[in-house]
Amino acid sequence: MANTSSAKKAVRKIERRTAINRSRRSQMRTFLRKVEEAIASGSRSAATAALDVAAPLLMRAAQKGIVHKNTASRKVSRLTKRVRALEG
Repeated sequence: MANTSSAKKAVRKIERRTAINRSRRSQMRTFLRKVEEAIASGSRSAATAALDVAAPLLMRAAQKGIVHKNTASRKVSRLTKRVRALEG
């Protein structure tokens, strides 16, 4: 248990930050899933549209420290490659 007032404040800050991070991670995963579903449906236009929304969210998550920047870049790169492989 936190004993000092500064430690108590730190606990409050950590709880707030954890909630924000959880929300951002959930949102990121949701949009990645939408890209995956669009790829699975075989619709290149839908997949491209979903990727155009998901890529900035993923990179923003990397900036905020939710995922590592290399992880975000790798995911965007692999998804882009899969979307481009779909037939027009």
